Amino acid sequence: MKKTVQYETDTGKECSRSTGTRTTIAVATTAAVALLVLAGCGTPRTAPEDIRGRTDVAAGAAGTTGGVGDPDTGAVDCGEEKCIALTFDSAPGRYTEELLDLLEEEEVPVTFFLLGKSIERYPDLVERMVDEGHELANHTWNHPRLDEVEEDEIREELVSTQDAIEAISGEAPTLMRPPQGRTDDRVTEISAELGLSQILWTVTAKDYETTGSDLIHERVMADADQDGIILLHDIYDGTVPAVPGIIADLKAENYTFVTVSDLLAPGEPDPGEVVG
Repeated sequence: MKKTVQYETDTGKECSRSTGTRTTIAVATTAAVALLVLAGCGTPRTAPEDIRGRTDVAAGAAGTTGGVGDPDTGAVDCGEEKCIALTFDSAPGRYTEELLDLLEEEEVPVTFFLLGKSIERYPDLVERMVDEGHELANHTWNHPRLDEVEEDEIREELVSTQDAIEAISGEAPTLMRPPQGRTDDRVTEISAELGLSQILWTVTAKDYETTGSDLIHERVMADADQDGIILLHDIYDGTVPAVPGIIADLKAENYTFVTVSDLLAPGEPDPGEVVG
């Protein structure tokens, strides 16, 4: 049995990849991690469960991965739990406070891919993200399509945002998401230099093209699957109102919400690697 995952481009073109079942992926040898390639639509990428299963990384992990509510680590073992990661791009914005209130009430951690220029405008919201246990990641300063700009601009877009996040959180991110998911060998090389892995997604609601919260909810639920990475934007009118229903329905299907890094644990992607 196979499933098709859609990949969006800034032109609106959709490319697709077919992937095997989780059982097929699980039996892949650790010496040859399965790369999921979008034929003619970009660079190879690695599935979250492939990273988690890397024995060289897992063998060096201290302690136990535990499970939900593990008294020693508090960690979630996504090899055992039915995990999914909510991610929000281009944050923070005018709807972020409302979203944070909801996430706090529902006890749902997410990964925010932050824009540097928005961090500068809403530093208090970024501080709140840190205080409430969300993961912060890099989404560039101005949101250019990185495969269309010069190398110096790629580096500056990422470095300036790294610095802005570290100034508030005390830690530089290890994850980035290239705007519109567009990457190339130069972006990969510079990301590797900066210690940044490139995180894409497996589910998108295309919330940039609709204000319909019901449609956003429907699109997420149609493609949500175990070990999925859901792409949303809290800057659009219809998105945050759709989140309560998305969370409720995913909880009803026994999903455990985790950050991207927790989804990949105990492994971690290599700097520059494309995941999702």
